Amino acid sequence: MKKKIVFSGIQPTGLLTLGNYIGALKQWKKLQKKYFCIYCIADLHSLTIHQKKNILNKNILDVLAMCLACGINPEKSIIFIQSHVPQHSQLNWILNCFTNFGEIKRMTQFKEKIFLNKNINVGLFNYPILMAADILLYQTNKVPVGKDQIQHIELARDIAYRFNKIYGNIFTIPEKILNYNGSCIMSLINPNKKMSKSDTNNNNIISLFDNDSIIKQKIKNAVTDSNYPPIIKYDFKNKPGISNLLVILSNITEFSIEKLEKDFQNKNYNSFKESIVINLCLFLNKLRKKYFFYRKNEKYLKSIITNGAEKAKKYANITLKKVYNVIGLDI
Repeated sequence: MKKKIVFSGIQPTGLLTLGNYIGALKQWKKLQKKYFCIYCIADLHSLTIHQKKNILNKNILDVLAMCLACGINPEKSIIFIQSHVPQHSQLNWILNCFTNFGEIKRMTQFKEKIFLNKNINVGLFNYPILMAADILLYQTNKVPVGKDQIQHIELARDIAYRFNKIYGNIFTIPEKILNYNGSCIMSLINPNKKMSKSDTNNNNIISLFDNDSIIKQKIKNAVTDSNYPPIIKYDFKNKPGISNLLVILSNITEFSIEKLEKDFQNKNYNSFKESIVINLCLFLNKLRKKYFFYRKNEKYLKSIITNGAEKAKKYANITLKKVYNVIGLDI
């Protein structure tokens, strides 16, 4: 039986966080067992913020090495750099012409960024359509997303439905895969907002490269609550800080939240945090050891980049030729 196709991407900007690992890279490894996975290092998406050549080049290789360290297998999955497959940009322009202006104006992330910054470039406005092109180009069946990306998947579905209604069954309609235990790791200091590598307050995030002493300090300062006696249970509405820490500990130990709640019954918050520090330091030290093993072999990384692009182009060409044919660009 032919495996269903999964597509996902990650931007090569800034230091990857624990949120990137739990919300994306950890899931990518698991999905390889069941699906045919196509993973993209989304350098075109990163251009909505002006990049410096040497930093972007380094970040791309850093992200690739971390993907390998997290268990992404280039023999099982396709992993490639977005800009190395020009069909993404070609399909993006075509899909622009099948997307309504009002749909993009309603994108929540776009509205949030306009609120924070008036100097918005057109690339940021177009971002969801490029994401739709990324997904639809590979006849994707499933897309792993966090809750904050659901609206973008719905847009990709709407564009595909609209195109198919005019030209026939060209695009597969993608479905989302939600990771309910860790799809959105929250900030340590403000657990009501997502942990983000672009956060200007470094105390909000755990970088995958934070050393033991930094991790200890950040977890020590992580927001809990003033309950007395302390109660360690998952209740995001009333206990967002504790809930977020439980999700983190669950994902790095593979113990269920229910088990952790029992283990820490009648324990105080200091004991809980000490356990997080011990397990997190152990986990990240092992992960970094694998990362540095791959990162020092730049020749190997570049061979993966070349091979991944060639494989991705074969799939991308099939879809783009169909699109060109039905709209009359194949003359």
